[in-house]
Amino acid sequence: MFVCRTTRVRVATGWRLKGCAFHGSKPYSDDAYYEQKEIRQRMKCITHFYNQSAIDHTINKPSVRLTPGAILYAGKNQDGTHILHEMYIRAFNILSEFPIIHNFEDDQNYCVTLRKLLDDHKDVVSLLAEGFCESRKHIKDDSLIKIFLDKTLTSRLGIRLLAEHHLAMHEEKANHVGIINVNYSPQKHIEKKAEFVRNVCLAKYGAAPNVRMNGHLNVTFPYIAPPLEYIMGEILKNSMRATVESHLDNLNHLPDIVITISNNDTDFVIRVSDRGGGIPVDLVQKVFDYSFTTSGTLTDDRVSGGLFGTITQSNFTGPAPGLMAGYGFGLPCSRAFAHYLGGNLTLESLQGIGTDVYLRLRHVDGKRESFRI
Repeated sequence: MFVCRTTRVRVATGWRLKGCAFHGSKPYSDDAYYEQKEIRQRMKCITHFYNQSAIDHTINKPSVRLTPGAILYAGKNQDGTHILHEMYIRAFNILSEFPIIHNFEDDQNYCVTLRKLLDDHKDVVSLLAEGFCESRKHIKDDSLIKIFLDKTLTSRLGIRLLAEHHLAMHEEKANHVGIINVNYSPQKHIEKKAEFVRNVCLAKYGAAPNVRMNGHLNVTFPYIAPPLEYIMGEILKNSMRATVESHLDNLNHLPDIVITISNNDTDFVIRVSDRGGGIPVDLVQKVFDYSFTTSGTLTDDRVSGGLFGTITQSNFTGPAPGLMAGYGFGLPCSRAFAHYLGGNLTLESLQGIGTDVYLRLRHVDGKRESFRI
């Protein structure tokens, strides 16, 4: 039973009682009606945001994956909105709508557009890591996390390799065909990366171990340097941090990190050996899980406070401000890259002593089957 205080008003799909008080039930107010209408409108916008017919149409087209020999892809804004999805849709639309290239001038314009998009996407991994760390508590299935991030990160790697190769083909660089260094020296490349990471470690901790190299040091072969540079940087950061934090009482006599290079006709192997105390048995299987990190687990005041604590804060303005580790993306991302490049990344840990990391990668000289981009 109800008592109507006003007249009935006709609304879009039928009759509704306006200003009516119901006995024994909750009144259906104007505010509730318009609130539901607003919700429906928002859901419609969200559906439109994720349903991109142009992308679906392009995905259904046949694609060709290229071998390296044949050529000798969530974070959030300050206002809380997620931007990665938006960035990739924008890049897709720009490239797919670019006019057909007929001459060198068109190609130059295309290169400018491509370089601008690469610069816009340079921080995607950091944004993805930030977004993942914030949403991690809402995700229950770890296997879905690995599948999604592996595919996302390797897809990004492949897209960047193709884009960088196209741009590099317009430049004259000694011993290079596009992005492939035909006279690649693992020793020289690793030495430069080790020096850079060591300087970062010095800025963060005030001390850093030396790096020694042995094995096939004089070998050269064609290879794509950027992915290997990222992987070696992550491995060396972990090794140096572990070495320093496990020898806080003897920082003036840190044990060296030893890098061994082995080469054969099919692939090459890089072993990084440290004496950083190893990894506890119950954590060995977790080091390749996204978001897992041992950074911040050490409670020694010399790292979490004092000088070390000061220089590892994000507002430190020395030569390398910010954290040396912490997102937990480094090793799992490096392993995904290694698999994508036709190789593998494994480790052996001797708890109380140190860790050996093995990076095995296939050659890209075209003599044998390699990975496809």
